[in-house]
Amino acid sequence: MKLPNRTPESSLMRISVAVITYNWPRALELVLRALAAQTELPYEVIVTDDGSQPATRELLLRLAHDYPTRLVHLWQPDEGARMSRARNCAIAAAQGDYLVLLDGDMVVDRHFIADHRAFARRGCFVQGSRVLSDAALSARMLDGELMPSVPGFFSRGIERRRHTLRMPALAYWSTRPGRRQGGIKSCNMAFWQDDLLRVNGFNEAMTGWGREDTELAVRAFHAGLLRRDVRFSALATHLYHATRKHDVRDNPNDRILQDTRDRHLLRCRWGVDQHLAEFVHAPLDLRTGKTTAPPQVRVPAMAAPGRLAVAS
Repeated sequence: MKLPNRTPESSLMRISVAVITYNWPRALELVLRALAAQTELPYEVIVTDDGSQPATRELLLRLAHDYPTRLVHLWQPDEGARMSRARNCAIAAAQGDYLVLLDGDMVVDRHFIADHRAFARRGCFVQGSRVLSDAALSARMLDGELMPSVPGFFSRGIERRRHTLRMPALAYWSTRPGRRQGGIKSCNMAFWQDDLLRVNGFNEAMTGWGREDTELAVRAFHAGLLRRDVRFSALATHLYHATRKHDVRDNPNDRILQDTRDRHLLRCRWGVDQHLAEFVHAPLDLRTGKTTAPPQVRVPAMAAPGRLAVAS
């Protein structure tokens, strides 16, 4: 099916993919191989690592030998779940104009990057969807038994079956930009790089499970951005694993999120700007051990009218 027309800017933009990971190299390998098999490659893949053991680094060095695009590994010490900091480091290091956020357990369809490029529009961020796989199907995917590597509509062991359907024209016409806060998931999400810098990226005051992606989206709304939900396009399958989602009680991140809403905040105090100096020069490409991307001067776009307070 023919893709919707791209805007001139989206046709020329460089796309960076930031994959967050923690101690699951088998899943990460599946994710990276799916990105390497794209019909349209991203400019770079940045693996941002929240403190994994050496097996993850060993995997990346092995894959780097014949990886088809720039491959970067960022690592931070394991001091608890610091997803916001890990993602901010990837934002600061990214050499692209447009950043696709992806979790290290999300295996993407081969048109994933092309679909995100076609769907990108100025003034908006993109919220993607995912198919949920059960334990048995995930085990088959990890063992390489599923060809192609993502399930189809009639596959067993999946939830949200509609998200296996790729119909780009329908994706284009079925979305209406808005400010809905429900269903925000940074496992498959995309922003223009300068928009992320304008709101100062993820809020590093938020650690542990959850809400950091919603809090970022709320500040993006305050800055004048709209949300576009991509359906029937940019497909991805989530590998099954146990979750702490229903175990968390009295989450302090909920209070930070509510403060951002109440005070109509655009920027967070502890955000990506802490890391920009570290990445004035592009980080090393694991394929060559060299900086293969030219350094970029990052000038955030002018903030939309509103209250310029910052979140703690």
